[in-house]
Amino acid sequence: MNVDFERTLLNESTETIPQEFIDQANLYRRVMQRYYAAIKQVQTKLEILNDELQVTTKRTPIETIKVRLKSPESIIKKMTKQGLEKTLENLDKITDIAGVRVITTYIDDIYDIAYMFAQQADVTVIKIKDYIKRPKANGYRSLHLEVETPVYFSTEKSIMKVEVQIRTIAMDFWASLEHDMKYKVIINGHDHLKDELKACSEVIHQTDIRMQNIKRKLKELKDEVI
Repeated sequence: MNVDFERTLLNESTETIPQEFIDQANLYRRVMQRYYAAIKQVQTKLEILNDELQVTTKRTPIETIKVRLKSPESIIKKMTKQGLEKTLENLDKITDIAGVRVITTYIDDIYDIAYMFAQQADVTVIKIKDYIKRPKANGYRSLHLEVETPVYFSTEKSIMKVEVQIRTIAMDFWASLEHDMKYKVIINGHDHLKDELKACSEVIHQTDIRMQNIKRKLKELKDEVI
């Protein structure tokens, strides 16, 4: 994780206090620092897996790892949407405050990484949402893991929730455009753009599958030569 990005991410999550928590500002900062620590720990676990696979398989299936903490505005918005009282105790009911996004090369890599990560003794998988096998109505594809992992601090251990999203490069490219369309552009009266983007999702998925099949065939040819 880039040092400057780390500092910015930590500062943004601990210096901006939602009005609802202003009377418990110090406690809110501590809670967010714990979520920040959790994403750093999960990121390190995934980087170690990638390093191991580079040695054992001569390739690194993880292209990039991106991390984020939900903004104070997004946290309050989600609590409102879920009908939760705006208390620090209820933050634990928001499962994606800490988020780690893993970008892989191939579809098989998604499931391989998810399996290896989930097998670690201090990782507990709470829920799996497979939007690859069952994409969302808008065409979104990704594998989501809601996990818990212990994080050790100076005087205590905290069990923290982290949402891990794993997707291919192509899926991530599509999701970035969908995010821009959903949050940054007013598209009332332009439903054809949504339809076109959904069609692109299927094309991208079929391309992912074809690329995966080519990779498998190349491996088979290499094994025959050996």
